[in-house]
Amino acid sequence: MYRSHKNGELRIEDISKEVTLCGWVQNSNDLGGVTFVNIRDRYGITQLVFNMETDSDLCTKARSLGREFVIQAKGIVIERESKNKKNPTGEIEINVSELTILKEAKLPPFTIEDETDGGDELRMKYRFLDLRRNPLKNNLLLRHRIGLETRKYLDSLEFIEIETPYLIKSTPEGARDFVVPSRMNEGEFYALPQSPQTFKQLLMVSGYDRYYQIVKCFRDEDLRADRQPEFTQIDCEMAFVEQEDIIQTFEGLIKHLFSNVKGLEFENEFPRMTYDKCMEIYGSDKPDIRFGMEFNEMNDIVKGKDFAIFDAAELIIGINAEGAANYSRKQLDNLTKWVQRPQVGAKGLIYVKCNEDGSFKSSVDKFYNQEELAKWAEKCNAKAGDLILVLSGETDKVRSQMNDLRLHMGTELGLRDPKVFKPLWVMDFPLLEWDEETERYHAMHHPFTSPKPEDMKLIDSDPKAVRANAYDLAINGVEVGGGSIRIHDRAIQSRMFDLLGFTKEEAEDQFGFLMNAFEYGAPPHGGLAFGFDRICSIFGGTDSIRDFIAFPKNNNGRDVMIDAPSHIDEKQLKELSLALNVKKPLNI
Repeated sequence: MYRSHKNGELRIEDISKEVTLCGWVQNSNDLGGVTFVNIRDRYGITQLVFNMETDSDLCTKARSLGREFVIQAKGIVIERESKNKKNPTGEIEINVSELTILKEAKLPPFTIEDETDGGDELRMKYRFLDLRRNPLKNNLLLRHRIGLETRKYLDSLEFIEIETPYLIKSTPEGARDFVVPSRMNEGEFYALPQSPQTFKQLLMVSGYDRYYQIVKCFRDEDLRADRQPEFTQIDCEMAFVEQEDIIQTFEGLIKHLFSNVKGLEFENEFPRMTYDKCMEIYGSDKPDIRFGMEFNEMNDIVKGKDFAIFDAAELIIGINAEGAANYSRKQLDNLTKWVQRPQVGAKGLIYVKCNEDGSFKSSVDKFYNQEELAKWAEKCNAKAGDLILVLSGETDKVRSQMNDLRLHMGTELGLRDPKVFKPLWVMDFPLLEWDEETERYHAMHHPFTSPKPEDMKLIDSDPKAVRANAYDLAINGVEVGGGSIRIHDRAIQSRMFDLLGFTKEEAEDQFGFLMNAFEYGAPPHGGLAFGFDRICSIFGGTDSIRDFIAFPKNNNGRDVMIDAPSHIDEKQLKELSLALNVKKPLNI
């Protein structure tokens, strides 16, 4: 054995023990007659001490150690004179009698400290070094714990973990597929699964009534903080259930994770809200309900006052930023510039300050008198010291813009505390959404989502009014999971494909295997998939899932550590019967 103990476990009661430790050199401190070296592994840090008077050769050797050298040290545990209460091993140190350098190391390109001097791209390139830092180590330990507790909970409810294939048929599920050429089947391709959707439905037909897996999924889409080209889902499906059964089961999972990982208890059921209500008062189907600032529709009190912008608008919305009347003119100008950015897209911003003396100061004083502005304040439940912010325009656009502004103000005013967790079930989504560009319906969730039984009568006469038997779970403004009751009848599934613009031939080619399975005794079933990476980031108090993935891709979808994706040689291309229509290597 290279070591008798790990670097985080020795305590004051271990004094006089002879121990052997291994690890990486964190840092060293030469005080002349005495040299101190901190040695680190994933369990913690222990201080080693070398004395020039008792063993000058050993002390000289210790002074030659560089950062990140891998060493083995043997010695006796002694009590430290200068104790470090912040370090679990801070009451002891090792009086070293034997030192072995197992491997020298280059000087790292950034410091391996909690607060490092390395930029994002540099740390991504040297991810194997970045993973030695405590913040990333703790993130991966949190991820491990969440995965372990997920399996414990689902196993207790008789779910079984079943693996599904990674090389599958390309099917339209909303995002671009990653495709894999088949050498043995010339000119044909596999796709990497965007989700195991059809396979978990087939498992229900097969009689495995409670399935799950913690599974990799792949989507070739533009990246952001909460997206990666490969990500992980807690994927679940149940047979002989209705919507309420699924919600109760997986609300239980989330409560179990909060209790066992975060030590937080939720005594009451998670609140629920319809999709329509969410859009009306938050402009989002995954609202952050840690704070108020709900939308107030103001058409009835602001139109008809010769203010052309409002008179021409389809919808005018106001929000109340409580306590923000002290915003300066410069701050308000900056807010206006913020909403006018292309990412938000508003044309301008109207404000009303509710002064302490009961008067109002607005950017539209020319058009609205004090009595009229008082009605604005009443509509928005604003009091002295509050700031009313108003946007106008087309209904869908202005709701989206105000959602962005609401979240921005919530952040600016310190209302989005990462230590506070507010889950919300969002229900009754539209089954279909109309795409103006393609002039066809698209499934709001996916083509296998069942309509609400009571809305089936509308599927021919008014498809847009049909609600889906679907549900999402949002926590703190992040969609962490979503699912639905599935279609399990071939005739209804065929009708759904018709609505989505599939020809009979296309539907049969893409999904004939699933519809065929429905004819062999398909039970009523439904399920839900949680974004595992997103749950980890929420529990860890950050917005980025990248910090909870050992080896993530950057915003261009590249792994800069191993330099992937990369070119392959001509021999491989010929074996795959592929020819590239690229004149020269791409600079990405």
